[in-house]
Amino acid sequence: MLLPQLREEVCRLHTELPKNNLVAWTSGNISARDPATGLVVIKPSGLRFEDLTPATMVVTDLQGQVVDGELAPSSDTASHCYIYRHMPAVHGVAHTHSRYATAFAVVGEAIPCVTTAMADEFGGPIPCAGFGLIGGEEIGALVVEALTGQRSPAALLRNHGVFTIGASAEAAVKAAVMTEDNAAIVWTARQLGELMPMSQADIDSLHARYQKLYGQR
Repeated sequence: MLLPQLREEVCRLHTELPKNNLVAWTSGNISARDPATGLVVIKPSGLRFEDLTPATMVVTDLQGQVVDGELAPSSDTASHCYIYRHMPAVHGVAHTHSRYATAFAVVGEAIPCVTTAMADEFGGPIPCAGFGLIGGEEIGALVVEALTGQRSPAALLRNHGVFTIGASAEAAVKAAVMTEDNAAIVWTARQLGELMPMSQADIDSLHARYQKLYGQR
């Protein structure tokens, strides 16, 4: 079995999606790119999360062709691989249909940066990309276009859901959790009144502090 440790990590991270209410039934997927071989480990298509094991993970090349695994890979595999080919620093991708973030995607609206936590993690708004059909590279191309040159590790896909990227699969999953948390805060705040904007200078300062100083170094 190729890449046993990466298979185990990707399988474990999939438990975070239902735990954090980011998916329903079999929707959503996570992948990781092995930095040594360039191979990609991704969730199989249509399996329930409780049935996932390291052995059920599928290994593909960067073109999405299966090189190890008994099951068909996720229907989003081509888009994951497109992102990896065009964003060399990315080694993890997560895709969810989380409720509040997808609500913004359905109306084609970016999530505005109005919390310090969002400034920390995203450094600005979470952009909303266009619409793409599932199964090919189109969604991946939309994600790359939306995130190139941006601080945000997350993009909304119109009428679809959320794609997040990271230096690892865990970082991509963290971004997905934070996307939904901030989408819920923004939606709730709008029920109470107008959003209070943050200055770009404050957003820049918060983002720099979080990225360079926060946590153990």
